[in-house]
Amino acid sequence: MDHVRTGEILGPEAEAGFDANEAKVRRKFWPTLKKAARHIPFSRDVVAAYYCAMDPDVPFRVRATLLGALAYFVTPIDAVPDFLLGIGFGDDMAVLMGAITLVASHITDRHREKAKAALED
Repeated sequence: MDHVRTGEILGPEAEAGFDANEAKVRRKFWPTLKKAARHIPFSRDVVAAYYCAMDPDVPFRVRATLLGALAYFVTPIDAVPDFLLGIGFGDDMAVLMGAITLVASHITDRHREKAKAALED
């Protein structure tokens, strides 16, 4: 993987963390979203972020940011356990919204269309 992106030089530890997050998110994203959808008012944005994170044409730093937030979302053990009704996904929502806001210009209409289609199925 090419680690030189827009002036950034990332070492092998960045790739290892990225690969681990990507594998976790690919495996756990949809089941977690199904459990959390009613608690997350911006589910379409989260799914668009997922498609953006999986898009190899998106810069590495953007994909890494989104994968980090999505990995936090799919991890059952975090700052506020997800099983706590009403507040369990609050920290996940804050992390996701922060990441989505940070990289919003990279989430394209194509990502949003894929999200819309996925949620309609």
